[in-house]
Amino acid sequence: MDGVAVTSAHNSQIPDTGRIAGIDYGTVRIGVAVSDARQTIASPAANYTRRGTKADAEFFKQLVRDEQIVGFVVGLPVHSGGGESAKSVEARAFGRWLGEVTSLPVAYSDERFTSVEAEQHLLGAQLTKKRRKARLDMLAAQIMLSGYLEARDRGAPPTALEG
Repeated sequence: MDGVAVTSAHNSQIPDTGRIAGIDYGTVRIGVAVSDARQTIASPAANYTRRGTKADAEFFKQLVRDEQIVGFVVGLPVHSGGGESAKSVEARAFGRWLGEVTSLPVAYSDERFTSVEAEQHLLGAQLTKKRRKARLDMLAAQIMLSGYLEARDRGAPPTALEG
C-alpha cells in the first residue's frame, strides 16, 4: 500500500500496542475494521449507517469501550497519482471530529483501490449483490487497516498524506 501516514489529530501517535480501528469513511455508511491488541491482524468489524452527529458519536464511543480501541486510522481516498481529493478533505474533517469525540489519536492512510480490491474478493466468494454490499465497506476498512499495519511494521516513513 503506497503512502501511509502516521500523523495524529492529537499530536501523539497511535500507541504500539492495543486495538486500532480502521475507518472506511463514507457520507452514508462507514466501514469499520479492528486490529488485535498486538496490531498484527485486522478483522472486519461493522458497517455503520450514519444516523446524525449525536448517534454517530455514541456509536464510536461505544466501539471504543467495547473493543478497547487505542486509536483510529481513517482511510483517505486519494487520486491515482497520489494527490488528495475532495473526499480526502471530508475524511480528514471526519477524522478530526472522531478524535475530538473519542479523545483518541487519529492517523490517516491511503485507501486507494481498497474498495475495488474488496469488491474483487467478494465477487470471488460468489455472494449475492445484497450480501456483497453488506460486507463491502468493512472489508475495505480491513484491507486499508492491514496495509497500514504492514507499512508501520516495515518502518515506512510518513508521506504527503500528513496533515
